[in-house]
Amino acid sequence: MTPDLMEEGARRLAKTQAPAAPGQTESGGRAAGFSRVAVPGEVDVTHGRILYLEDVHVSFDGFKAINGLSLDIAPGELRCIIGPNGAGKTTMMDIITGKTRPDKGTVFFGSTIDLLRHNEPEIASLGIGRKFQKPTVFEQLTVFENLELALKTHKGVKSSMFFRLDSAQSDRLAEVLHTIHLAGSVTRQSGNLSHGQKQWLEIGMLLMQDPKLLLLDEPVAGMTDEETARTAELFLALKGKHSLMVVEHDMSFIRTISEIVTVLCDGAVLAQGTLDQVQADERVIEVYLGR
Repeated sequence: MTPDLMEEGARRLAKTQAPAAPGQTESGGRAAGFSRVAVPGEVDVTHGRILYLEDVHVSFDGFKAINGLSLDIAPGELRCIIGPNGAGKTTMMDIITGKTRPDKGTVFFGSTIDLLRHNEPEIASLGIGRKFQKPTVFEQLTVFENLELALKTHKGVKSSMFFRLDSAQSDRLAEVLHTIHLAGSVTRQSGNLSHGQKQWLEIGMLLMQDPKLLLLDEPVAGMTDEETARTAELFLALKGKHSLMVVEHDMSFIRTISEIVTVLCDGAVLAQGTLDQVQADERVIEVYLGR
């Protein structure tokens, strides 16, 4: 992410301290936001948003899992998503990553990339990475080998047989190892890592793909207090360099990392603001926090 883009993201993020009303995105559905000429490999954030969801609907056998969801995220922002079970959090991430197709609505990555025109592998290659709750790493391989496999390279048999890290790739791998707190475990077999370390390793594997947007589903579930604190440090270090959407139930963790919190309920945005603001909202207390 360029310095200019980071500055724009920071400016837009500061603006969200006075958040829009629930269900209303900053883009406001402006048609102009989706009429720019797309440049291959480039995410256009001219309007200060890296992700737009506008009036999205999804039904499963008559059940409205997503019901008029409108949401947007700024470049470099760390957005926390909370809500009761069944609120639509997982389905929302399924839509963004191409796993689920909505019945209605608009989903854009930047101003020009219509995610509904792309499948899961294409969306991943565009720069959207997703981490599920349970860590998925190659447990028989070392930490180093897991990160090396995650590099953006040609995966053909011949290319893989003769692949050697160049200096830039080696530097990138070393940088990621430091970021995810595993520089001292580079030769360890991944199956011998703790639960929290496996979570960090999977995040590192996503970082090796150089994603612009990271979707993280309950990343601290099952972690020790120390691992949770170090994960908070990790996410705060990533903020600004990447945009992050973090779905989590741990309110202490949310308080540590959050600036803007979005509360989902019944497939739509119920409330949005700082954690203190949403915790004081009577509707949120009734449907989620008060349970």
